Amino acid sequence: MKLSKITKLNPRDIWKHEALDFTKWLVKEENIDNLCEVLDLNLENIQAEGSAGRYNVDIVADEVDSKCKVIIENQLESTDHKHLGQLLTYASAFDASIIIWLVTDYTEEHRQAIDWFNRNISEDISFFLIQIEVIKIDNSQPAPVFKIISEPNSWGKNIKKSSSGNALSDLKLMQNDFWTELKSYVSKNEFNLNLGRTPRAKNWYSISFGTSKCHIGLTMNTSKNYIGCEIYIRNDMDLFENFYKNKEVIETNIKSDLEWMDLPNATASRIISKLHCNPKDKNKWDEYFKWYSSEATKFSNEFIKYVK
Repeated sequence: MKLSKITKLNPRDIWKHEALDFTKWLVKEENIDNLCEVLDLNLENIQAEGSAGRYNVDIVADEVDSKCKVIIENQLESTDHKHLGQLLTYASAFDASIIIWLVTDYTEEHRQAIDWFNRNISEDISFFLIQIEVIKIDNSQPAPVFKIISEPNSWGKNIKKSSSGNALSDLKLMQNDFWTELKSYVSKNEFNLNLGRTPRAKNWYSISFGTSKCHIGLTMNTSKNYIGCEIYIRNDMDLFENFYKNKEVIETNIKSDLEWMDLPNATASRIISKLHCNPKDKNKWDEYFKWYSSEATKFSNEFIKYVK
């Protein structure tokens, strides 16, 4: 088996200026979504250069599930005391509960400092140290990779709590119930879909369909009111282009309006079918489950034809 070679690039060769290039790139939906996926966050009201009095932070947003304020400080260099101090000042100014320090490198002392904050400050405050790398696989286009260096101890192990403290957020509970009931619906109605994973309190659910090159993602968006079925392709523009070459045939066979998102500056590409509705309307869940099952079956049967 011939394996590909991964090459790391200097992020400064991709983004010359931290504010003018990198922050403007990150704030775009397809790019911030990649960071959110790594951190299991759902952000809205995303703004670059957010202002609170005399203070400006690179990115400020709201976390949909917990309604917490989020700040992101970018540093296309190694961590330093100055930026750590700025972050704490910004967090105070914005009353932020989720603090993200995004850097290209870090010192062990600063990693230990973030770990200390997460161990000793309120459980309502979450501090992340994230390293961004840029890689190429053989002759591919550059792709960003977000790596968690430090995070709250309970993050990723438990369903996120609401801002009130102990109660699970209503949205997280709804998401968990939604996917659990979808899995039961698919099983009872004998759809040929691989829903093997345990349902989790997220806004997406992944389905494998006979290839490791991409997967089917079932999504829900409670802020924009739609559910979606998509082909999710990570780091494989050739596969997306092969699908796109057959766009007319695929759309004819699937009989759905598809949104083709090549996202050249992101790590993933998407091909999406959407149903505009209210995912929270439990009375219509069976209707939504039927739509999901139908779309996912069509996606599975059609797209696998073009996977080489």
